[in-house]
Formats: sequence, structure tokens, C-alpha cells
Amino acid sequence: MNKRLSIQLAAALLASATLLSSALGLFRDRLLNGMYYDTYKVGIDAYTAAFTVPDFMFFILVSGALSVTFIPVLNQRLATGNKKSAWQLSSSLINFMALITLIASVLIIIFADPILRYIIAPGLSESGMALAVSMMRVIAVNPFLFAIATVIASMQQAVGRFAFLALAPTIYNIGIIIGALFFTSGITIFGVQIFEGGIMGVALGVVLGSILQLIVSSIGLIGLGFDYEFKIYWKNKGFRQVLKLLPPRSFDQGMDYAVSLVEMNLASRMTEGTLRAFQQATTLHLVPINLIGVAISTAAFPKMTERLGQGRPDLFRDELQGVLRVIIWIALPVSLITFFTRGYLVNFINNGGDALMSMLLGILVVAILFRSIYHIAARSFYAQQDTRTPLYISIVAISLNIILAIWFTFTLELGAAGLAAAQSIVAVVEVVILFMVMSRRIPGLFGNGFWSAVLRMASATGLMSLVTYFMVTSFPLGAGDNSFLASFPKFCLIVAVSLVAYVMLSQLMSLQEARPVVRRVKRVFFGRTR
Repeated sequence: MNKRLSIQLAAALLASATLLSSALGLFRDRLLNGMYYDTYKVGIDAYTAAFTVPDFMFFILVSGALSVTFIPVLNQRLATGNKKSAWQLSSSLINFMALITLIASVLIIIFADPILRYIIAPGLSESGMALAVSMMRVIAVNPFLFAIATVIASMQQAVGRFAFLALAPTIYNIGIIIGALFFTSGITIFGVQIFEGGIMGVALGVVLGSILQLIVSSIGLIGLGFDYEFKIYWKNKGFRQVLKLLPPRSFDQGMDYAVSLVEMNLASRMTEGTLRAFQQATTLHLVPINLIGVAISTAAFPKMTERLGQGRPDLFRDELQGVLRVIIWIALPVSLITFFTRGYLVNFINNGGDALMSMLLGILVVAILFRSIYHIAARSFYAQQDTRTPLYISIVAISLNIILAIWFTFTLELGAAGLAAAQSIVAVVEVVILFMVMSRRIPGLFGNGFWSAVLRMASATGLMSLVTYFMVTSFPLGAGDNSFLASFPKFCLIVAVSLVAYVMLSQLMSLQEARPVVRRVKRVFFGRTR
């Protein structure tokens, strides 16, 4: 499991693990919605709000900011065989991030009440506010645990190890599910009840999941030869370089998450349950983005940095163009299928469906396509150790998102739909600006061949949408399809027929991305006969 993997195998592994993690996440949300969404909207809104600041601190301090700044610098040292410097850099980063996030966790515990009351969710009732504050203080340990796990995972990613990196998020969701299933009924040890239970048990499950994720990530270090030291090497050039690259990317991440804080603030002022409904629709639209954009770009990123490290910008351009085409080829049909099957998807996480969630997801499908593209587009700059350009573009995009969200909800009175519309519009704007800058920096990336392929992909998707629409109308959700087992087979049939049609259309339109899929299918079904 700790072997180095190719880009294709790594992408497949990450996508499969993301799919498993997402499936567990959907089961987690379905479990929580079934327990609280219809019966205790105040509680589920409070639970949703409690995550915001711990998640914000993690995203701004660690998350993608660390991996895209740390991996190129670490790869440079490993490529030249300077393992001593590489391990000093890694140890320094683990210790530095642990220290920073520990301070952040303590501050969250101290200031949870005013942060929630005046910034995050001022629209919560007093009972909801008290519950959110208590849960936030429990979840506050997450940034500290996640920071250490992320540095360890980035080390493995840099050397092409992806197995335990892919497994860790799944373990995290399992911890939360354990909390929902067992801790909510209370915890008793030797006949003494030490915890009464309730929705606070889910918060304890979150902490359990974080601890398990750190343990699993650490197993991935076996055989790497990592020599950990409880010390920060301030004079290490690689460490100083990472610290230099980190602030722009961290600020970029923080700005991106700031939109979520604004959206939560606005949603908390609407009717009870709106905050949870919007968060759930956002979670659903992130599943294909993580499966496609994040998984593929994460797998491709180390190779892209390696090409530049070899002094081969031509190979870097070819790698980037190939990955871009694959992401667009996959994301286009998935976005359309998500739109037509949004009723099924919402039914999976909330038994019986929910009209508000379904409407919001329908608006967010535009963001699925463009957010998937964004991840590889941004990483093309990070591979060149340029974290400032995506930052400047994000500042423009995020400012526009906040302005549109406030205008749509307050002036146009579109409610939660305005929040979703703002997200989709800004996703398009951000990718367009990134493409414009990339075309100037990387000549030949967007030639006639690229745009011809994209046009053929769009045509195949348009024709496939007719098939998807026919399938959805032929197999609609009925009154007896509320349960997961009743609706899932129909959903799978709709998706399977749609994707088969899309691959066949892509083959007819001579799209090279379809050839490996067709070859693999032929090998599976006709290989032995031949």
C-alpha cells in the first residue's frame, strides 16, 4: 500500500477512495437528517454552524495551502538526493503547524460564543446558539489534529504514495458515523454514565474521526525512511521557502472560505432549516468536484512539479493540457446528469427528498463543471511556485461572490437561491480569468485542437442530455421510492445508460479521452473470447 503509483493509478485510487468517503458522507448526512432535520431543525443548524470556525482555521492555515507549497519544495530536495534537508524540512513543518494550530484551537475555545453570536450565525435562536457554542468548543481540536495529518499526507503524496492519503478521509467519516449511532445515546463506563448523549454525541464522533485519521495517515510513513525530530530548523532554506510561499496561498484559501462564512451568516437569518439545506446542497455539489477535479489534479500535481524540476516546460504544458481535457471530458456529462437526477441525490441524504435542497443543487451544477476545472488550473501556477497569481484572481472572484450573495438575498430577495446563483456565476468568472492568464504564460496550451475537442465534448454532452432526460422521465421518483434501496437502482440505471451513451458519442466524435475506456470495456467483455 506504500508503493509509488503512476498518475493514472493514483487518480483512480483517489477517485475511488473519494467515492467511498463521499458515500459514507452521504450516509452520515442521511443519518443526521433522519434524526434531526425534520424534528430538531434548531439542533441541526447549530451543528452545521459549529463546524465553520474550526474548518476555517484549518483551511486558512493548512489544507490545500500546505500541500501545494510544501510538495514542490520537498520534491526538489528528494530529486537531488538531499534527504537530510528533506526530513529537516518535514519535521520543521509538522512542529510549526502543530504549534500554530494548537494556538488557534485554544482561541476558538475561548472566543466561540462571540464569534458565533456576532459573525457566523447571528440568526440562531438562544437555544441554538448555546448548543452551537458547546459543539464548536468540542470540535476546536480538529485544526491541530488535521494539521499534523496533512503534513504527513503531503510527504507521502510528494513521493507518489497515495494509499493511506486516500484512506484517511474515509476513516474520518466513520468516526462521525460512530458518534451518530452510539454516542448520541450516551456513554456509560462500568455502569457510570459519563455522557448523557444527544446531538453533542455527533461532535464527539467528529473528534474521534480526526484522531483515527491522524493514526491512519501516520501508518503511511512506514518504509519512507522519515527521520522525525522534535525541532524547528528555522535556518533550513526549504522551510523558509515554504513559509514564504504559504501566506499568499493561505490567504487565498481563507478568502475562499470567507464566502462560506458570509453565506452561513445570511442563511441563518432565513427560516429554520435553511442553513442546513444550503450546506447539504453545497456538500452534494462538492462530491463530483472532489471525485473529478480534486482527485485528478492531486494525482497529476507531483508529476507536473517534477517536469518543471527537470527543466522541461514543454512536457509540463503537454501534461497540463492532457489533464485539463480529461477533467472537462468527465465533468461536462457529470454536471448534466447531476442536474437531471438532483431529486434522487437529495433523496439519498434526506429520506423523502427536500424541495429546497433540490432547487439549490440544480443551480449549483454550473459550479460543478467550473470548480472541477479550477483545481488543475490553479495547480498549474502552484507547480511554478507562483501562489500570488491565483490569490489575486481569487480576491476578485470572492469579492464578487460576496457582493452578489448580498445583492441577490437582500435586494432581489431570492433567498437561498441567490446564494447558490452567486456561487455558480463566480465559478465561471474565476476559471475564465485563470484561462486568460494561463494562455499568456503557457503559449500553445489553448490551441485550435484544444477548443475543437472541447466543442465536441459539449456536443456529445448535449446529445447525452436527451438520453438522460428520457431515462429520468421513464423512471421517475414515486411515492414508494423514499427509501435508499428503492431509489438507488433507478439512479444507477439512469447514470449507466447516460454514461454509455456519452462514451459512444465521444468515440463517434473521435475524442481521444474515450479510447482508453472503450479499450478497457472491450478487454473485459471480449478479451477471453478473442
